[in-house]
Amino acid sequence: MKRLIVLMIAVVALVTGLGSVAQAKYASIVVNENTGEVMYSRNADKQLYPASLTKIMTLYMLFEALDNGQVRMDTKMKVSKLAASRSPSKLGLKPGSYITVENAIMALITKSANDVATVVSEHLAKSERAFAKKMTRKAHALGMSRTTFRNASGLPHSQQKSTARDMAKLAIAIRRDFPHYFHLFKTKSFEYNGRRFKNHNTLLSSYSGTDGIKTGYINASGFNLVATVERRGIRLVGVVFGGRTGRSRDQHMVHLLDKQFARIPQYAETTLVPQKKPSAPTSVTPPPPKPNVLTVSRDNASGELAVAVSVPPARPELADPAPVQETKIISWGIQVGSYERQASAHRAARDAREAADSILSKQPAHLRQIRYGTLTLWQVHFDGFDESIARQACLQLFRKGISCVAIPEIQQSG
Repeated sequence: MKRLIVLMIAVVALVTGLGSVAQAKYASIVVNENTGEVMYSRNADKQLYPASLTKIMTLYMLFEALDNGQVRMDTKMKVSKLAASRSPSKLGLKPGSYITVENAIMALITKSANDVATVVSEHLAKSERAFAKKMTRKAHALGMSRTTFRNASGLPHSQQKSTARDMAKLAIAIRRDFPHYFHLFKTKSFEYNGRRFKNHNTLLSSYSGTDGIKTGYINASGFNLVATVERRGIRLVGVVFGGRTGRSRDQHMVHLLDKQFARIPQYAETTLVPQKKPSAPTSVTPPPPKPNVLTVSRDNASGELAVAVSVPPARPELADPAPVQETKIISWGIQVGSYERQASAHRAARDAREAADSILSKQPAHLRQIRYGTLTLWQVHFDGFDESIARQACLQLFRKGISCVAIPEIQQSG
């Protein structure tokens, strides 16, 4: 009897441990990009494996190289033996061949090609290892203090870690700093050498307002996703780490975003893109978990005790956060870049006035000092527009090659 009790205690410990392992990969966060408010979070600062979410930073570095003139869209990058040897997902590039920057961007966004990620890293730095160090420094400059990169693709590495909060910061930063490239994340398919590759982010076709950004998966991480959704001028950024499948991860993301949009009354309308009727009904809200089943039996031949444990997959509860204050858009402004030097910000304001003189010539510029980790930046803002004028100003600036993002000014009440 004593032996049975000891064995059962050991099994209970095993069951508890398995439950912890099942939840160890999970984290999530939803951020209101307009206000910076965290509307929901769970394990948001837990360091986990980003998998191919890593490629968002690779693309950030490539966009920066484009704007700095280091490369052009038609620049050809050589494929090394190391790059060609990367494991799938990949384009199947051959050693000694070349791929343009434009095709590399599309391959990273849609196919999430690991061979292409290495090509980019080797072209922009002496080696992928050196490029990863630059990625990490850039991450810390953007306020991603709990992120470390060891490669450009997200392939398994024990020290390559990030958090849901850091990935939300990166999603916001890449759209803020490169709005003229961010629309590429909406690309649903990409054709290369006669083959068509579909974007892994299915929310682009199934969830209204989705305009990016990236999926990721390795065994150690589970199924990850960063998604951005804009409805009536309000943008939410959602991050999920550790989904059990790609489909359940997507449903979970939709569930999180639906609940947060519903907390903002004037933006609560949810319109899904028409889909084919599923063969069996699906539900975003998971059913209650089944209890663990512990079965103890005795082998008739040997007399030894045998223990069988059935452990259901764990899924975190989704408790509703406290209601937020009601918000109202009172005006719109535009942001024209972020600069390390105040003098550069003044020049950017001058260039913006000249590029969109019909709108900005008499509009005062406001320089706002902000901090990202240890880095101090100057942001250039023009305020006091209605939405149509703000977006028209951005359109004129885009045509002159100047980055711009329209931002609503929010007033809270209640």
